[in-house]
Amino acid sequence: MHKMKLPEIDDRKLKELLKKDFEDCIAEVVEAINTAKAGSIIDDSEEPVRIATGKLRQKIFEKALQMKVDAAQAAFSPSEESTRNK
Repeated sequence: MHKMKLPEIDDRKLKELLKKDFEDCIAEVVEAINTAKAGSIIDDSEEPVRIATGKLRQKIFEKALQMKVDAAQAAFSPSEESTRNK
């Protein structure tokens, strides 16, 4: 069976797609740090920062996978496949 190489994704495009998500994450981190009580900054902010960065990590992965799927679908030619099977 012929192994198909999937098209690569572009890191610049992914960065552009994630710009707002990154900015939102940074805003959440800053808010968590700024609202933490004196003397317990780590205790008060660690979990909200973990959650914010976890959400960003998930969005990065989801958007990168979607870009890969979209690129693969765009590269697929049904007419080429049907002529090979004849």
